[in-house]
Amino acid sequence: MAGGEVQLVDLVKRFGDVTAVAGINLDMPSGEFFSLLGPSGCGKTTSLRMIAGFERPDEGQILLDGVDMAQTPPHKRNVNTVFQNYALFPHLSVEDNVGFGLRYKDVSKQEAKQKIGEALALVRLEGFEKRRPSQLSGGQQQRVALARALILNPAVLLLDEPLGALDAKLRKALQIELKALQEEVGITFIYVTHDQEEALTMSDRIAVMSNGRVEQIGPPSEVYEDPATAYVADFLGVSNLMDARAEGSAGDQRCRVRLGDFVLLAGQGDTDARGDAKIVIRPERILLEEHGITGENQLPGMVERVVYVGSIMQVIVHLASGQTLQAWVQNRGQAMPYGQGTPVSVHFPPEALRVLLDTSSMEEIHRMEGTEAAAG
Repeated sequence: MAGGEVQLVDLVKRFGDVTAVAGINLDMPSGEFFSLLGPSGCGKTTSLRMIAGFERPDEGQILLDGVDMAQTPPHKRNVNTVFQNYALFPHLSVEDNVGFGLRYKDVSKQEAKQKIGEALALVRLEGFEKRRPSQLSGGQQQRVALARALILNPAVLLLDEPLGALDAKLRKALQIELKALQEEVGITFIYVTHDQEEALTMSDRIAVMSNGRVEQIGPPSEVYEDPATAYVADFLGVSNLMDARAEGSAGDQRCRVRLGDFVLLAGQGDTDARGDAKIVIRPERILLEEHGITGENQLPGMVERVVYVGSIMQVIVHLASGQTLQAWVQNRGQAMPYGQGTPVSVHFPPEALRVLLDTSSMEEIHRMEGTEAAAG
């Protein structure tokens, strides 16, 4: 379907003294699966509600295919919303729930029946037409809500944590199904979630939000592998985030960083940085080796705990520099070589080690600006 580009321009929303959305700018092209990711209170749901028309912005524009819809009522926007609780009518059958929105359209009974059948086929619920919501599983109810939203052919589908009420196994299965459905119908999906795995699994691009601001935008692999800030590194997935002292370039496009009495070389991030910094490495990139091995980016450590989680072993290691970190070891069905108290050598591959400038002072400035804006 043509159309469905959404642009948010300098969008601001305040609730009393609180600035929920602090001047964000986002461009979501037609046909993209775009996720707003962040913790509770970061502004992601408020942003979605403004796109839907349920909240009016205090400042800024909401452009749908180039037309500002910021002051347009919800029913006059070519968007539809799927909520976390699905909002199905319990007294109506599946087909009546799905076709409810067609009551207000100039559609014949025969055409409505055809559209309902097509919508149910799209979400693989053929044969469920006469059932009531109480006779469906949580996953089936979610599919009914999707069919009801899609039957009106919106240019944009907004999804507010629609998988949040489902159990973990079903949620994983529906993540894949939902992305496949989006590719099939070809319309813009804007998805709100606090679940990092959901965002990584389904999205074409992700906007990571914090305190009403956008920290980083990019494809899942980029945001995960190349976090722009310490906040993104810490929030998205599991990270080992450590305070360090950056000493500038080592002359080979790598940065010298001091971790206690030890010096490491980091090949990613702000490699020219000097002064207080954070260094970050994902647990799957850390290599645990035999105690006594020395060389570049090797630190001695002691295993504090090993946690079995099925496909991997989480190994908690206390470094000689004073930090404690987590390393992941793939479960290959063999006996774990590391037990509590085992001395090890910890290798930090330079290409996996990232330097991030200490942004705590910048975060404080952002908080001050938000307070001043709310007061003003």
